[in-house]
Amino acid sequence: MTLSTGAHTTRRAILQSAVAVAAARAATAHWKPKLGIYCRYSPANIAFAGQEGFTCVQLATGGPVSPDSTDEQLAEVKRSLAASGLTLVALNGGGNHLDPVAQQRFVKTIELAGRLGVSFIGGSSGAIAGRPLAEQVQAIVKAYETRYFPSCEKYKVRILWEPYVNPANIATSPVAFAALLRAFNDSPYVGLQMDPSHLAWQMIDPVEATREFAQYIFNVHLKDTEILWPVVHRGGIQPVDNAKWWRFRLPGSGVIDWKGFFTALADAGYTGGMNIENEDEFYSPSYDGTDFTESFKEGFRVAHAYVRQFVPPGAGK
Repeated sequence: MTLSTGAHTTRRAILQSAVAVAAARAATAHWKPKLGIYCRYSPANIAFAGQEGFTCVQLATGGPVSPDSTDEQLAEVKRSLAASGLTLVALNGGGNHLDPVAQQRFVKTIELAGRLGVSFIGGSSGAIAGRPLAEQVQAIVKAYETRYFPSCEKYKVRILWEPYVNPANIATSPVAFAALLRAFNDSPYVGLQMDPSHLAWQMIDPVEATREFAQYIFNVHLKDTEILWPVVHRGGIQPVDNAKWWRFRLPGSGVIDWKGFFTALADAGYTGGMNIENEDEFYSPSYDGTDFTESFKEGFRVAHAYVRQFVPPGAGK
């Protein structure tokens, strides 16, 4: 029997697709990042993360995970993580690092990381409202070197900047990343916590930024951004009625090229933590007291199912 041209084309397309899938799997077979969630601590939340097959967590500071926690409280946190087979890859701590009160608190947060055996703390860079970039960078370098680096050296902790736009942060774009990293002269105590969602709504390409700064990325947040184009088309990105023209979503529900993003990380050999951050309003409310709500859990499950398309099974184990 002679196959028609259409049959030949279909068969060829299937074979090419199979070859492409096999090549992609072979190319990322060596890639073993850790996949987890970013959340507040509670025994129930940690148990959920373990049961869902995650391999790591990043914890917000607060509650039993705070500079004021006792050794007994931190020991219980460690036991909870170990029982669920999870690695604590990072803490997250806010505040303006150019504020003396925030500096005092953050030194204790560095000590907390040391007590927990955590190498990274994510957050903002610090900022001085209204001042030129070069002046702010200079002030940040001085503050870190005098206030933080002695403790960073003692506890082997690196401070990571996330491109989250807020009054306490100038590390929100590749321009700022480059200025800060250059000023710190590749210090072993600073780096980046990459969250592509914050770049996307600023109209910055997260994939390109990830490739450019891959060597400085030590923790990753997995969160998407949806652009509400009908709102943009009527009011622009600075609408006079303050209409919300973008919102955070679960990975796969926004504009981010996740295949390109994960490929950039895989090409760089990134093996650190990648933590789903659920700020999707369709899965709120987030917490009932200290524990996840059922809707919040479902958001993590949906995101996990999507991300598994790009991350090797059992990553980080």
